[in-house]
Amino acid sequence: MNRFRAEIAEQPEAARRLLASGPERAAAIATRMRDAGTHGFTIAARGSSDHAALYAKYLFGVRNRSLVALAAPSLFTHYARPPRLEGQCVIGISQSGQSPDVIAVIEEARRQGAPTVAITNVEGSTLAKTAELVLPLEAGEEVSVPASKTYTTSLIAMALISQALDPDSQFADALARVPDAITLALHRERDVDAIVPALNGPRAVVLGRGYNFSTAEEVALKLSETSYVLARAWSVADFEHGPIAIAEAGLPVIIIDGGGNVAGDLGSIEEKLKAKGLQVMRLTDGSGLPEELTPIPLAVLGQLLAHDVAIARGFDPDRPRTIQKVTRTW
Repeated sequence: MNRFRAEIAEQPEAARRLLASGPERAAAIATRMRDAGTHGFTIAARGSSDHAALYAKYLFGVRNRSLVALAAPSLFTHYARPPRLEGQCVIGISQSGQSPDVIAVIEEARRQGAPTVAITNVEGSTLAKTAELVLPLEAGEEVSVPASKTYTTSLIAMALISQALDPDSQFADALARVPDAITLALHRERDVDAIVPALNGPRAVVLGRGYNFSTAEEVALKLSETSYVLARAWSVADFEHGPIAIAEAGLPVIIIDGGGNVAGDLGSIEEKLKAKGLQVMRLTDGSGLPEELTPIPLAVLGQLLAHDVAIARGFDPDRPRTIQKVTRTW
């Protein structure tokens, strides 16, 4: 078994560790935010971590009624014109804690006096040392270049902060079921394998909406970096505002289906695309989690899919060409 597949299998235990250790750290973050009178979030991240930030945009928006801005790090580095951050809690997400541009955002936020939080898998990293507060991911060492357990634990970290800000017993109960939901996803690899043959071509489209727009972005990234399938993600709504013009018979489309309030939109686009002759497939959550937590098991299904497509195409998913585990950008 390669490292990517082995680390995918480690996610239930990683989730359990974070759910055990994270609430206390999340409570400290919530207290700091209340004391500072913050009313929104600015999140800096790259790659898979940026998709965790996109998830937080919906989670904090719906559950906590907070606006979330996804930082443009080049404003803080190349242009040296950082925005004013009054009233913002500034979060940096980086599995390694070594991304210079994410660190630069946190440094500037501290200079301005905003509450700062590091979400990282390395508690002794530069990012963790720079931020005022740290929520360690507790994922254990992640060797494979494609992120697996650091991605899903980043989502759980966002959910823990959301819960700490606005406690809800039903949401807490659902969070406690996340490790079992991941285990269930791991047992559904045969379901995933059924759609692998359709992804042997050079391109694919991945669609989602709401909470699972982030999952669509993450699945598209995983397919691109492990299998070299040119996969592009869109929100269903954005796809219908122009990109649907690329729809042609045979094009593979994956719909990320977490149910909930956007289910009708997913069904509608599926009908339209099937009528045009596209190969439309669904990744569907079967865990019974509320919509806001379905991106976690659905991301696991996406990881299994990317792994199995890579193997089917004869590529080593542990070592994607050109890229490495830690990417330093400014």
